[in-house]
Amino acid sequence: MEFKLDKSDFSNLPTQYQTFCRNILQHIPEKQIFIDPVRTYAYSVDASLYHITPKVVVKVRNLQEVSVLIKEAKTQKLPITFRAAGTSLCGQALTDSILVVISEGWQDHLITNNGDKITLQPGIIGAEANLYLRPYSRKIGPDPASINYARIGGMAANNASGMCCGTADNSYKTVEDMKLVFADGSLLDTADAASRKSWAADANHKKMLQELTDLHDEIHSDNELKELIAHKFKIKNTTGYSLNAFVDYDDPFDILKHLLIGSEGTLALIVEITYRTVLDHKYKASALMFFPSMRDACLAVMKLYRPLVSAAELLDRISLKSVEDWPGVPSYIKTLPKNAAALLVEIRAENQAALTTQIAQVKEKLSSMTTLMPIEFTDVREEYERLWNIRAGIFPAVGGIREIGTTVIIEDIAFPKETLADAVMTLRECMNSHGYGDGIIYGHALDGNVHFVFTQAFNTKEDKERYKVFIEDICSFVVEKYTGSLKAEHGTGRNMAPFVEFEWGKKAYSIMTRLKKAFDPDNLLNPDVIITKNGNLFIENIKSMLPTNDIINKCIECGYCEVNCPSRNFTFTPRQRIATQREIARLKATKEDPALLKRFEKDYEFFGNETCAVDGLCQTTCPVSINTGNFTKYKRSLALTPRAKNTAAFISDHFAGVSSVVKLGLTGANIAHATVGTHAMEYITGKLRDISGGKMPRWTKWMPKSGSTPKTSRNNAAGPKVVYYPSCVTRMMGPAKNDDDQRQLGDVMISLLQKAGYDVILPENMDKYCCGMPFESEGQFETADRMSAQLEKLLLSCSNNGEYPILCDTSPCVYRMKKVMGEHLKIYDTVEFIHDFLLDKLALKKTDETVMVHVTCSARKMGLIEKFRTIAEACATKVVIPERVRCCGFAGDKGFSLPELNESALDHLNEEIPSGCTHGYSNSRTCEVGLAAKSGICYQSIAYLVDECASAR
Repeated sequence: MEFKLDKSDFSNLPTQYQTFCRNILQHIPEKQIFIDPVRTYAYSVDASLYHITPKVVVKVRNLQEVSVLIKEAKTQKLPITFRAAGTSLCGQALTDSILVVISEGWQDHLITNNGDKITLQPGIIGAEANLYLRPYSRKIGPDPASINYARIGGMAANNASGMCCGTADNSYKTVEDMKLVFADGSLLDTADAASRKSWAADANHKKMLQELTDLHDEIHSDNELKELIAHKFKIKNTTGYSLNAFVDYDDPFDILKHLLIGSEGTLALIVEITYRTVLDHKYKASALMFFPSMRDACLAVMKLYRPLVSAAELLDRISLKSVEDWPGVPSYIKTLPKNAAALLVEIRAENQAALTTQIAQVKEKLSSMTTLMPIEFTDVREEYERLWNIRAGIFPAVGGIREIGTTVIIEDIAFPKETLADAVMTLRECMNSHGYGDGIIYGHALDGNVHFVFTQAFNTKEDKERYKVFIEDICSFVVEKYTGSLKAEHGTGRNMAPFVEFEWGKKAYSIMTRLKKAFDPDNLLNPDVIITKNGNLFIENIKSMLPTNDIINKCIECGYCEVNCPSRNFTFTPRQRIATQREIARLKATKEDPALLKRFEKDYEFFGNETCAVDGLCQTTCPVSINTGNFTKYKRSLALTPRAKNTAAFISDHFAGVSSVVKLGLTGANIAHATVGTHAMEYITGKLRDISGGKMPRWTKWMPKSGSTPKTSRNNAAGPKVVYYPSCVTRMMGPAKNDDDQRQLGDVMISLLQKAGYDVILPENMDKYCCGMPFESEGQFETADRMSAQLEKLLLSCSNNGEYPILCDTSPCVYRMKKVMGEHLKIYDTVEFIHDFLLDKLALKKTDETVMVHVTCSARKMGLIEKFRTIAEACATKVVIPERVRCCGFAGDKGFSLPELNESALDHLNEEIPSGCTHGYSNSRTCEVGLAAKSGICYQSIAYLVDECASAR
């Protein structure tokens, strides 16, 4: 196979890596292999304080690709590291060799035993697994704070736990079976007797199983070692390997699959895992309890236990202070004394009576404790969720207020609960003495597990030395004074690998080194993680956090933004865009490699700028509320040429004429379509697009016909008044030739409003007006604001100075209109207006079909998901809102010129369309075009569905 990647990048690789790439290209598509400096850098970023750039990044999508890759790496003696979401905090997803990304293509699941078991591939996000289990009132046991973003592969490989699972329901305790790929490329399915037999027949595998048996026997013959292991795992512990597997199990396959939990990809790769699920209790109550001091709070939690309570989260005064100004946080928190601390306690039960009983028991248990306020539980969902939002906001709050250029560091330790009060006070003293007095302490106190968070720059040798001494002192008192765990739930990673032997002792550590040698004799699987000879590993390769722009400087590189990004499987994610910008800033500051800087800036234009959908959904899950789309718009504004500005000004001044030209083009395309047919049209336009180098827009059979502007409305003078402003997109783009309902959307909206008895007001000369959204997306802020100001003046006039509501039929336009005009006008999206004002005025007859619903990115940001669902369910017998489809990536008109972005964003759309489903609905015309092109079914505005089902009351 001819090597088509950039030859200069290829020649810069060491010879072994060149051979590796050539050979895997025989089996893995070129588009899944990255060797250029910009994309390898982008994939080098995870949530830890470390940074290492791989030489090769490979995105594998199936078992065959994994096996080929591992075998070839073994042949070339090249280390490989696996990663899923990259949300790990300890540097276990980094390498300077080959990074293997396992996310897309690894999302199959199977629920068995009526929900008692679930089998998951590693690319599934934890929260998605719980979504699949919701109909069974079950969930997976692990519940890390990152469950909405972390993937199952990483959760199992790190033995991630969380607030409620403790040590009883974590991955170790709930794993049933696994599929594994080993360092020699072999596959083992522990649930399949034939697979076990076949795998064990290999001579090398026999030796591996024999080593497990030998280690098991050695541990059981050494009471001191056996007791040490049992003691270490009475509390949370993810330092080193799960040696408790040798104590808890006798069968070598049982030992093996439990050893793999928490092994961080150093022994084998988990490509499938089956969990025993746990009950998801319906009845819950929470209380935020305040105590005079941290010691008092710790003494209180020592009186609590599972299953009486499900969680007890410790919050020190500094952590409470970090969120006390947030919306929804009770004002009395500001009045707490400086040494106060809190416990956030949750109770879960199977029925209301049990919940009430448990609340009384908790109050009784704590009756001897001094509290600053009476203990009061709430079982009102909105109220207890508000309390838990306080807890969830602490880590990001620290990230948001840190000094720019510093790194947020979160460490994770555990103590026997009987020593918790003394241990936490020692931790506080240690932090204060090393200059980290403003760091916070919080965590899962019910399990003796606390996190401490602080910020620090690493610009000088003194900075690193201070951090080094501090961590060494922490390790000393955690292990020697309190026999605790240096890592409770975040995994060992690079920052605790040098201390594994210190915590466990020589005898237990020698067991771990033998394990590594038995399963990975060439030390190729994630070397230096868990087992290392480098005592300084934890202070090497610390990432640079140079400031670059105020919009993005607060980024803590956690990766929580990535689940929403439409370009995540095409080019860059928000995290990667920001990290790359930081590297550009570093290269500019150091001037160390002008050619590399030029390459970064050039490549960023496509990977970072051109392919950003600027939808802003990244902000909705960003802990520090960064909208990377706003940064992209800002970057685009800086790059505007005088010609581009003049063009935008001309369009805005002649908007009606330009709209007419667009309509004329759509009419011509539709005539050609009708004349030559779909197949010929696709062929001809495809060739023209190829000849133009992709500059000609892509045509599909779902290309809209010309739109129209409603001229008159059928008024009901006695009814309530509403101003209906059809967006410019609606006015220009009508239904496609293959759409089921050939009416213009404007006519449908007026029909619907008439049925509800509204007096519809249409603004005059609408074709001259636009909200400015398309111009804002391209960084043409001045033109965008001028156009929105003109539109606002028009709408004020026809709404009687804001008295009447304004209804617009395109959600992205509404989002901008609310942002820039919402102070003076009452503006509603189609979904919002139908839900809030029309449903009770209409008689709806359900259609007996299944419909797809796409909630646009702008509708999501406006909080319309449930309103969308309510409307659709009022009109159709079954409604599907694909959970893994967020923004469609059409990005205004970008879907015409860059359809790959749209297609990538909708990767999972078709797999969620039920058999026989032929209709989809949304609230943005361009999004509907992209959805239809990807799915092959008709997508139109939700207004069409409602009007079809509605009649006047």
